[in-house]
Amino acid sequence: MLVYRSLEQARGRFGPSALSIGNFDGVHLGHQALFSKVRELARARDWKASVLTFDPHPTRVVAPHRAPKLLSTVEQRCQWMREAGIEQVLILPFDEELASKTPEDFVEHVLVEALDVKAVFVGSNFRFGHRHAGDAALLDRVGARHGFAAGGMQTVNWRGHLISSSEIRRLVQHGSVLKAARMLGRCYTLEGDVVRGHGIGSRQTVPTLNLSTAAEVLPADGVYVTGTECVETGRRWRSISNIGRRPTFQGDALSIETYLLDPLDSETPERIRVLFAHRLREERRFDSPELLKLQIMRDVSRAQAWHRRYCRIAPARYTGN
Repeated sequence: MLVYRSLEQARGRFGPSALSIGNFDGVHLGHQALFSKVRELARARDWKASVLTFDPHPTRVVAPHRAPKLLSTVEQRCQWMREAGIEQVLILPFDEELASKTPEDFVEHVLVEALDVKAVFVGSNFRFGHRHAGDAALLDRVGARHGFAAGGMQTVNWRGHLISSSEIRRLVQHGSVLKAARMLGRCYTLEGDVVRGHGIGSRQTVPTLNLSTAAEVLPADGVYVTGTECVETGRRWRSISNIGRRPTFQGDALSIETYLLDPLDSETPERIRVLFAHRLREERRFDSPELLKLQIMRDVSRAQAWHRRYCRIAPARYTGN
């Protein structure tokens, strides 16, 4: 997949394109449905299946006080877009100049002149241009004048719940990672370096991998059934993870600790992904390390049973089906 990081990079190379435009935070099932439409039309017309996204998130420029915490980095979004069959992505730097463009200017100078779009698909709540003056209907009208088709896609629902990045953020932050996974089409994932812990686990409870992550959205404190993946090798293990502040040991700093249920059989990975499949319980304080260790063993038993029941496929696809 080709990734362009400026309009000048893409100019003259991008078209003819079938395009979807948006922030696509998390690349959830609603986004994937848009990409499917783009991919199908591009294949039928011999165009390039394309995405235009923005970095930073536009709200961080025009209304930073309202800017959401993000579920994913732009690099993660590109990876998931590639897996969805997208051939090229333009990551357009979002700044005050771009924010000041009228919808008509954006269409003419970005979509038509630079990207040679032939068709555009957007979500039904899509807004663009100065003060969000443009929507899917305006895009369709202006597109007709410039010779490309445009369409807005209805929102996708799961069991009557609207799938959106904001709803997935809410679910993750409340610990409802299984529901979030159903809307994402994959587990919510934290990635980062394995760092040195306090040594308490190896001495008094069970040894763990300690994750340091720059992720903005963290699951609620608690104990989770997880899968763990080595970023370098792709090696995967069943696991159980705790997010919290170690109240049994009077901790105050947040820690993310993962206990592998399968043998490591190699050196400790330097960088891992932790895939959150199901919340077992909230974090709580125990009267002694021994009582905590007994509870951890119970949690491990429950996690092993969960893995046996639901996870006969790769951990990256844990959805509890």
